[in-house]
Amino acid sequence: MKITSVEVFAVEGLNQPLLFCAIRTDQGIVGYSEFGEGRLAHGMTGLIRDLSDQLLGKDPRAVEAHYIQMIRSTRMAYAGATWQAIAGIELALWDIKGKALDVPVYELLGGPTRTHQQVYWSHMLTYQVRSYKQLGTKPVRSYDDIREVVAQAGEMGYDTFKTNIQLPGDPFVNLSQGRSGPHDQTLTREILNAAVKQMEVIRDEVGSDMGICLDVNEHFKADGQIRLAQAMEPFNLTWMELDNLDAQSVRMVKDATSTPICTGEQRLGPSNYRDLFELRAMDVCKVDVQWQGLIPARRVSNMAEVYDINIAPHNFNGHLSTFQTMNLCASVTNVKISESDPVQVPWRDELVTNLPVIDQAVVSIPTEPGWGTELNEESLKKYAAKS
Repeated sequence: MKITSVEVFAVEGLNQPLLFCAIRTDQGIVGYSEFGEGRLAHGMTGLIRDLSDQLLGKDPRAVEAHYIQMIRSTRMAYAGATWQAIAGIELALWDIKGKALDVPVYELLGGPTRTHQQVYWSHMLTYQVRSYKQLGTKPVRSYDDIREVVAQAGEMGYDTFKTNIQLPGDPFVNLSQGRSGPHDQTLTREILNAAVKQMEVIRDEVGSDMGICLDVNEHFKADGQIRLAQAMEPFNLTWMELDNLDAQSVRMVKDATSTPICTGEQRLGPSNYRDLFELRAMDVCKVDVQWQGLIPARRVSNMAEVYDINIAPHNFNGHLSTFQTMNLCASVTNVKISESDPVQVPWRDELVTNLPVIDQAVVSIPTEPGWGTELNEESLKKYAAKS
């Protein structure tokens, strides 16, 4: 079997394009992947083209060999977007290998370790605030509207959801929309008070049994993250999620609060997680298959197991992303819970031939060969992202 071509599709998504890679072979097997940061769609497409030159004519089934060769050949462009593009190729190669052997990818890795995986509702309230025009829903203008939105989680069988900070207004705005100018990642009293009020309303609405995660992304430096985590302590969060590339700073936050800390999604590859593990700077490890690939994601997951830490896979894109993530979950033994995005563009379902099976916030591990679904290339072209 030999690789004959590599193609990238950028599809219109809710807030950014969804990226897919297709690797074709001379035996008619096509491997698919969903990968990368959609805001860099043009750059990702170019990187895939550059990387694919070294793969044409090669046997796609030597996944590990191809992966390490791509890493070694791009050492002058370490990590970042380069590694996300490598992930797009590596993931599609796994799909080919699984299909060639007529088994799910996780069976190539010693799985399955489970038949089902619990997931949480991600971007709860955030998309309803930020993207209501695209979704065709009413804007969030009051705390009563917030109550109405978050109540949907329990109604749809979820026992955990994740949200972000929303700033009051008419309508409310997401924190990432509501700040402009050189804010220098400062946690102001206004933002802190808004976060506390938001959480008071949410906890009162959903009750004490609902798990709540708050994702503050990279919006604050360590001092602000500490103040916010301490302010969240009365609300018994499942975790506060943050992005900070300085592991010492993350450890400072963790030491200063009883609120569990989740981090790691920005890091790619086990060497870039090492300091977080050695400093025991996190309670939950965030790992993204789509951004770093299956090989490094499993290595990070296994490192987390050594340090007695569970992972929470990062997964907020299309359905193929969910299939890939479930194959990771079915090949490791330390998953706390996995991310899912029930809210996306309405054509997301048209992009795949099989949909994830989700019942009461539990996803069935796919049993079909490869990732467990094919991509519908006609739909990928129909909903192509606008350049």
